[in-house]
Amino acid sequence: MKEIHISPVILSGGSGSRLWPLSREEHPKQFLNLSGSKSLFQDAINRIVNINNKAITIDNTIVVTNEKHRFLVLDQLERMNLNKVKILLEPASLNTAPALTFAALEAKTNSHDPILVVVPADQTISDDKAFTKTLESAIKAATNNSIVILGIKPNTPNTGYGYIKTSDNIGDFGQFSVERFVEKPNLAKAREYFKAGNYFWNGGIFVVKASVWLKAISQFRPDIYSSTNEAWLRKSVDGEFTRPDCKLYESIPSDSIDFSVIEKCPDSEEFDIQMIPLKAGWNDLGSWEAFFQSNKVDKYGNVTFGDSLIKETKNSLIYSTKRLIGTLGVENLIIVETDDALLVADKSKSQDVKLLVEQLKSSGREEHSTHRKVHRPWGWYDNIDYGEGFKVKRIQVKPGASLSLQMHQHRAEHWVVVRGIAKVVNGKELITLLESESTYIPKGQAHRLSNPGPSFLEIIEVQSGKYLEEDDIIRMEDNYGRD
Repeated sequence: MKEIHISPVILSGGSGSRLWPLSREEHPKQFLNLSGSKSLFQDAINRIVNINNKAITIDNTIVVTNEKHRFLVLDQLERMNLNKVKILLEPASLNTAPALTFAALEAKTNSHDPILVVVPADQTISDDKAFTKTLESAIKAATNNSIVILGIKPNTPNTGYGYIKTSDNIGDFGQFSVERFVEKPNLAKAREYFKAGNYFWNGGIFVVKASVWLKAISQFRPDIYSSTNEAWLRKSVDGEFTRPDCKLYESIPSDSIDFSVIEKCPDSEEFDIQMIPLKAGWNDLGSWEAFFQSNKVDKYGNVTFGDSLIKETKNSLIYSTKRLIGTLGVENLIIVETDDALLVADKSKSQDVKLLVEQLKSSGREEHSTHRKVHRPWGWYDNIDYGEGFKVKRIQVKPGASLSLQMHQHRAEHWVVVRGIAKVVNGKELITLLESESTYIPKGQAHRLSNPGPSFLEIIEVQSGKYLEEDDIIRMEDNYGRD
């Protein structure tokens, strides 16, 4: 078989509101290390780029993400030491069809026509070897201009997934012909599909040539194709980031890969769609119940993470990030603790956690979008205490990184170095601070914090003033292009 070129396409635009309070709008679930050493986003990339098959050449990895997550993506990619990566930024989420169309246009930029391996960034796979074997079969099947989707054999009559009905025709690579797609069914229908045996869950993993996708989207949804192509032709490139034209982007209709193209293919004579079963311990982590199901339980049916003390507790998820959680005489609960929030829910209500997030958002509370610890391109800060007229932050700055040159109209700041070396612009002064040394920055004075050293810099910042919100920042110079 001649050499096959593929491009991994990582769709990373979700907010993961059902996994609140761990997942937040500014730091969604795909960027979290929920139970392993890497994030879901990093795992999704590694499963594809680590394919070791002489017949398969891996071209650029294409990440499609939201503008506000660009530095999270960049930071996690830097930790992976990946060289061939393109980051496409959407000004806002328009569902997956425009995202894949952007990726296909990028993949064909250099007159290549690679096979796109399209995966969401927020799924788990427990058997990487089985996943790789199935994916290689799907890639080979897609060389014949077929659209290939990976389907998951149901282990329960689940109502939370779309279903794929297949025929009995088995191809050379273990694929089945797809008869039709079925939207999320009610419980009676789900039981019927489960019993029938030829229905599979739609896992949202697609393998398709870039040219085939562009041809299909232009035929089934010419409005999406034309407006996306226009925005792409007027794109801008800013270092690692590629952005479509923002104003033209607003004219793109929002639709999913499934609705716009995939579900129309079984009735089409032009586009062949096939399914290959995936038996690799797949889970989409769409809720805390799904997270519970993806982990091993103890003899009482519990899943625990972090510091916990449980007695007379059954069939529950207890997830602690820092504090001790104690339970006694409870069952069928989800308990998730973070620095600034605690979730206690009945397991049967795990799909409804997003309702709490919506209520937080409508009431103007920040807990729907941000954690106490906030990541920035230069490092992070943690709001460790606050009260009337003061706020205390712990700030960590990466080696060689620098915050913006800025000033505040309503607050003064006092910085104390606890680890590393700090280079500080304080008005007209340029000073160097070592551990245990400090400086005071008056209200209205231009200032900047930099880390000139080879290790992380940590400081404690004490703010004082009548207004201490994050929007009291006037940036005069910034290395990261922020206003």
